[in-house]
Amino acid sequence: MTTIPSGFSFDIDEIPFSHRGAWFDLSRVIGLHERADDLHLVSHQTGMHPVLRLSPERAGGAVAARVEATPAVLTWIAGDGTVRAAFDGTSAIRFSGDGLGMRYATGARLTPFTGSFLFTDPLDGGIVLTSYETGRRYRFTVLRGHAEVVGDGVLGDAERAVVLAADEPWEVAVEEFETGRPAYRSDASFDEVARRAADAFGAYAAALVPDASRSGGSDAAVKAAYVLWSATVRPAGFLGREAILMSKHWMDKVWSWDHCFNAIALAPADVDAALDQFLLPFDHQEAGGALPDSLTHSEILYNFVKPPIHGWAFRRIEARAARPLSASELAAVYGALASWTRFWLDFRRAPGHALPYYQHGNDSGWDNSTTFDASRVIESPDLAAFLLLQLDELSSLANRVGESPREWGRARGELARALFDELWTGDAFIARAVESRASSAASSLLNCLPIVLGADLPPGIADRLAVTIEEHLTDWGPATEPVASPLYESDGYWRGPIWAPSTALIEDGLRRAGQASLADRVADGFRRACEASGFAENFDAVTGRGLRDRAYTWTASVYLALRHDAAERAGSAGAGSEKEDIPA
Repeated sequence: MTTIPSGFSFDIDEIPFSHRGAWFDLSRVIGLHERADDLHLVSHQTGMHPVLRLSPERAGGAVAARVEATPAVLTWIAGDGTVRAAFDGTSAIRFSGDGLGMRYATGARLTPFTGSFLFTDPLDGGIVLTSYETGRRYRFTVLRGHAEVVGDGVLGDAERAVVLAADEPWEVAVEEFETGRPAYRSDASFDEVARRAADAFGAYAAALVPDASRSGGSDAAVKAAYVLWSATVRPAGFLGREAILMSKHWMDKVWSWDHCFNAIALAPADVDAALDQFLLPFDHQEAGGALPDSLTHSEILYNFVKPPIHGWAFRRIEARAARPLSASELAAVYGALASWTRFWLDFRRAPGHALPYYQHGNDSGWDNSTTFDASRVIESPDLAAFLLLQLDELSSLANRVGESPREWGRARGELARALFDELWTGDAFIARAVESRASSAASSLLNCLPIVLGADLPPGIADRLAVTIEEHLTDWGPATEPVASPLYESDGYWRGPIWAPSTALIEDGLRRAGQASLADRVADGFRRACEASGFAENFDAVTGRGLRDRAYTWTASVYLALRHDAAERAGSAGAGSEKEDIPA
């Protein structure tokens, strides 16, 4: 059975401890930019909620403990005492203590609308905590030793906790479930449970990073695989497919462009999982064709959309896929992309305008980019470029699924003329306010994104864009605002930091435009940032330091995709060299 690479561990302060399919984790992160000293059991059903505080104890008092984490086991260590935790599937965690106790406490005031109620269930003797915030139950089943129940059946502000003392070895299972569930039973020892978790992650990592044991950067690649694996949740609530959340910290949603990068990373290893990630938002496509802005267990938001990178992404998914896609799969993607594209053409073009518009920076995914400083409602060159790629993909798919591509060809011609006639100055792309038609020559990297058109760009434009992109480039990748710009902010979100999606789009466009050397510098810098600072939401463009959420899945996915593509190119080059060495 495949196992986790020997010695691999991660920092629990950076990445939560979880399991593929689980909706809960163990983490110190308990809210938006809120970090606790003790680890908590945190659930992501109906939002992000810290349910239980886990405090190691000895002789009735809290003790400081060192925490070590591998994908299979989380361990608290204090002197010669330990508590170990391992996921038993997707809805239970086993805890085993020897010489160290644990207090599982909930601190929220119990009212008719908030907090948790703790009681002993007369049906089977299980200790059950019901949580208003998550709408779920948490059951403790003591497998060895004994538990003290503090606040059994009490209301209001009284302390409610389950305590396993250090004076004897103990073991307990904690489950998250809805309402009725058979009593927890398991013939497996703690070590067997941990071994199953290790094997499950090991197989996943081996598929995503098959060369981890023999290549550079393997620890970072395995950590990237763990970020994806541990942030994956089983179908529940509004998510009808297995889903990779952006994070099991506070960014615990699926946004309708983030998911594309996760799908691209999965395609070489698991096409079915990749298609599920790609199609998730399309399951909630509204009547006009728009995708939701974001979705999660108990919430779907339609107040914004996200950029139509889906044609670009699907082409990359199919090119990397481990198997050919079936006719029914292609037809499903065609229908979804067709409706999504018509939304932009029908509902996001002002009368008499050929170019579609964003209503806000959030629509672009670049929320506060300097491109939107002059006006929020703009015709932006990146949007037109993405739609051109999507129209190309629709034409290709139409031919393959037996539909006419004529609609897409006509729309492409009109849109391409408008992009280059109206938004290209001869030196740069500009954005333009829809109502006033006032142009904005912002210095944001956003205005360089038409590089995604690659070899389809008219002569000379790719070269000029490459020069501008190089002006954004730092040792860690392309800054979203040039470091020398007066508008640059080191932690300014899209006004300076380096991001995974912009890096991926630009790297791919440069490479297809024949700018391979610059594409290599973009990719290499970003990979170095990830290897030095983990898979942060974004990175300081000057120092490479990881910013904000430190376990962000699209960052891990872009790292894995760049690494995979570099290995593919190296393999192709090596194969070519070998052929040249064979005598004629």
